[in-house]
Amino acid sequence: MKLPDPEQLLENLYQQLLPAIDENTVLVGIYTGGVWLMEKLLPKLQAALGHELAFGKLDAAMYRDDYAQRGLKTKSLPAYIPFDVNGKHIILIDDIFYTGRTTRAVMNELFDYGRPASIQLAVLINRGGAQLPVRPDMTGADLPLAAQQSFELSMNTQGRLHLSVTDVTNGVSGDV
Repeated sequence: MKLPDPEQLLENLYQQLLPAIDENTVLVGIYTGGVWLMEKLLPKLQAALGHELAFGKLDAAMYRDDYAQRGLKTKSLPAYIPFDVNGKHIILIDDIFYTGRTTRAVMNELFDYGRPASIQLAVLINRGGAQLPVRPDMTGADLPLAAQQSFELSMNTQGRLHLSVTDVTNGVSGDV
């Protein structure tokens, strides 16, 4: 499988996001890949809209229902929600959608801050395999993967995104 250019997928996502944003919309990036995407999208969205967009960042690690199994792989990153969540239309931004557990965890954390009017999910890639009744509203691409594979999104020092696939059964990684 030839992997698409993640920068082009981000452009696809931008085209879907732009009409979904109104004066009451805020963006929330999910660490780490979702924050990267949000930070790349913000200047372009703000230029097109002609105004600043409020934004925040969340780490779902401590809210996941499988925390006991997964543990905390790295230090949890601090939440950054500098706006009143109540009544806002929130667009969550994440890199890869798989089971829906990260999205559910972030929604639980958001509700600790207040009651949003709505929550939508924008992801770079929907890889299939949802285990919860949660689905992305906007996607850069739908790219199904086998259960033993996972996408890895990285960003180089120049801010360019790179996408690869890892086979978790043997640890082999590459641009499939």
